[in-house]
Amino acid sequence: MASGVTAIRPAGTADLPRMLDIYNHEVLVSTATYDTKPRSMPEQEEWFAHHGPGHPVLVAEENGSVTGWASLNPWSDRPAYDRSVEVSVYVAEEHRGKGYGRLLLQALVDAARSRGHHALLARISADNTLSILLHEKLGFTEVGLLKEVGHKFGRMLDVSIMELIL
Repeated sequence: MASGVTAIRPAGTADLPRMLDIYNHEVLVSTATYDTKPRSMPEQEEWFAHHGPGHPVLVAEENGSVTGWASLNPWSDRPAYDRSVEVSVYVAEEHRGKGYGRLLLQALVDAARSRGHHALLARISADNTLSILLHEKLGFTEVGLLKEVGHKFGRMLDVSIMELIL
């Protein structure tokens, strides 16, 4: 594990405020998410409530403090896509470069495998080279590039679609 990590564990409702802080920071300063407005706590609670055993939410914890989080999300609400999931990984800015992202993403891959999922998908802003490299290290490959589908910070953004078949 990364230096100082005490656990990668399932997230609980007590983790939601810290997870929300990490996520909303990215909303405001990066293209790690294409949300443009910070989430409220009721929106975060609703998002969390829609995750169940087949779509876990995990946190990385160091000395009792959440340093990052990750989730498996349904790719689509259509039944034929039930074995395909989207991965999301967010690490607090002050904890980047310590291996948390890799640990969280590996934990998602393991969770997906144990739940019988088949395809893991990631939509990553093409300018987020560190996230693309992280996914490649864990076996994801780029299967498509969507040109100028996002607009944030006054510019048009491309999205890399990455996939890992289990």
